[in-house]
Amino acid sequence: MEYLERSYRELHRQQDLVHFRVVIKETDLDIGVCKDRYSPALAKWTENLVRETRRPLEEYIERDPQFLNALTPYSLLPDAPHIVQEMARAAEFAGVGPMAAVAGTMAAWVGKELSRRSREVIVENGGDIYIRTSRLRTVGIFAGQSPLSNRVALEIRPSQSPLGVCTSSGRVGPSLSLGKADAVVILSPKTSLADAVATATGNLVQGKEDIGNAVNWASQVPDITGALVIMDDQLVAWGQIKLCPL
Repeated sequence: MEYLERSYRELHRQQDLVHFRVVIKETDLDIGVCKDRYSPALAKWTENLVRETRRPLEEYIERDPQFLNALTPYSLLPDAPHIVQEMARAAEFAGVGPMAAVAGTMAAWVGKELSRRSREVIVENGGDIYIRTSRLRTVGIFAGQSPLSNRVALEIRPSQSPLGVCTSSGRVGPSLSLGKADAVVILSPKTSLADAVATATGNLVQGKEDIGNAVNWASQVPDITGALVIMDDQLVAWGQIKLCPL
């Protein structure tokens, strides 16, 4: 697992940024900020930010434990906190349970706050990424045992930023997927939505014959700007996806 983590995290790290890690319970963030903005104090502030961002979600799950394991869109209690509502809205569009959006939502909430302190921000949370950038960036694609893994990257333009770049896999990682794709990558300005749709798209892929239909389904979801699926030696992409060699 340590080798896997080092491998996929190298695919989004940028040489002009300082990257640091914040781990609070299940939340494991790799964060990049401008070199002139990084300090131990910023890292500590971010750690506290993650705790404060998690707290209303944790408290809600204690009151409504069925929320945690729901695999389909879920009706919330009337006083659900904003972060929970955001996850549930994204899940409803995608037709999945709200926890399918948790990693992307956490990345975006932390990233947006960090953007007040650094003009360049990348927050990665288990393969789900929030990017705010003023320069061209590349994000490599890890696709497990596929021959395309670590061979291609997404080119992210400043005009697309801020952007969510979220990945799901039926063969890599601990997150629940009902499909068999090596990698599903979804782009959206709404990172929570990209995360939920990545899960839903991956669920549709049981074989190579499903790749095109899965990408087509994702393309119909409002606010999705790009979709890509890799299975074995095949890749299908749609939308604002520009690929480059890694």
